[in-house]
Amino acid sequence: QGTRDHPPAHAALRDRLLAAVVACFKRHGAAAIDTPVLELRETLMGKYGEDAKLIYELQDQGGELLALRYDLTVPFARYLAMNKIANMKRYHVAKVYRRDNPATTRGRYREFYQCDFDIAGQFDPMIPDAECLKIVHEILSDLQLGDFLIKVNDRRILNGVFAVCGIPESKFITTCSTVDKLDKMPWEEVRSEMVGEKGLSPEAADHIGEYVQLHGGLDLIERLLQDPKLSQNKLAKEGLGDMKLLFEYLTLFGITGKISFDLSLARGLDYYTGVIFEAVLLQQENDHVEESVSVGSVAGGGRYDGLVGMFDPKGRKVPCVGVSIGIERIFSILEQRVKASGEKVRTTETQVLVATPQKHLLAARLKLISELWDAGIKAEMLYKKDPKLLKQLQYCEDMGIPLAAIVGEQELTDGVVKLRDVATREEVRM
Repeated sequence: QGTRDHPPAHAALRDRLLAAVVACFKRHGAAAIDTPVLELRETLMGKYGEDAKLIYELQDQGGELLALRYDLTVPFARYLAMNKIANMKRYHVAKVYRRDNPATTRGRYREFYQCDFDIAGQFDPMIPDAECLKIVHEILSDLQLGDFLIKVNDRRILNGVFAVCGIPESKFITTCSTVDKLDKMPWEEVRSEMVGEKGLSPEAADHIGEYVQLHGGLDLIERLLQDPKLSQNKLAKEGLGDMKLLFEYLTLFGITGKISFDLSLARGLDYYTGVIFEAVLLQQENDHVEESVSVGSVAGGGRYDGLVGMFDPKGRKVPCVGVSIGIERIFSILEQRVKASGEKVRTTETQVLVATPQKHLLAARLKLISELWDAGIKAEMLYKKDPKLLKQLQYCEDMGIPLAAIVGEQELTDGVVKLRDVATREEVRM
């Protein structure tokens, strides 16, 4: 069914990952929001282009056609419009649902987590956009996943390219979704899909090919600003001007080493209006693993200035830019690494096990563990009246619990507790 169970080790790994991502979002001043898993079907339709076929629709129950959310962006736009909010910086971590062909080895599921960060509001160009890219850079650096690259483009530049190549505007969106396949297919196949399926002329396709295979940095932006055809196109000129500004801000953030202005990046979704970006891992350190994990994109996002207006009865627009971290794909890599290294993942955060060496001391254990819990200390005990001390210490080793608090008859008489370091076996009375 393309979904998965999360055993304790996986869930613990996931919690750590999510905590690192959320810490980054909070560092940037975002507030958490949550929206329902179910949306009206009409809310989701017409926002995702060719991907709309992947939406899980639910049958009519009581007069309303519902669907499971496909991402966290469209529900956010609906939320802003419904509540007449014009300014917000938010994050949202939740599950989304796609009726996709699952590829579980590549971290592609039908039910998976997304971690979104968005900035909504009217601001000066490219400042929020640069911050979204900085966040992707921070998270991928923090998680130490190896080398990565963040590709950046702008929908206006792409549309400008299509226009100067003679593509009718009605075919911009479908051409866009074909160009988006360039990271998975060679240019020849993309070209034949443009001509064969999308009905473009071979000349137009070749012309597009001259542009969409370019990538670079500020130098490429300058070169395209001088391009005799593109510089005459209003949309492309706007997009290139903003791209230049974006690279100036990214230089100030000190992250341009990991950023590539890439004209093949299209992102298949309909709602993007300006800057778009996607982060890919360049290689997996898989010396020990037989099959390498190819996970593709691990983060993506962009600017969607028209989406909120679609839900507002008066069509009021709220400009937005946001990023989504593909946490499930990152799990796949980390899980493979943990497997390869043979390290054990701690599945609990227990700091101390309350133990007794003799029989008939359950009362002492219950009293002590209650005091520890009330003091905010993470503590456990075995659910047996008279467990053997060796068994209790073995449990500490199996679960990675660092300390054992031992209360025997002598300790009760002396009013002390014996604290044992499980790894070194050193003991102190306190």
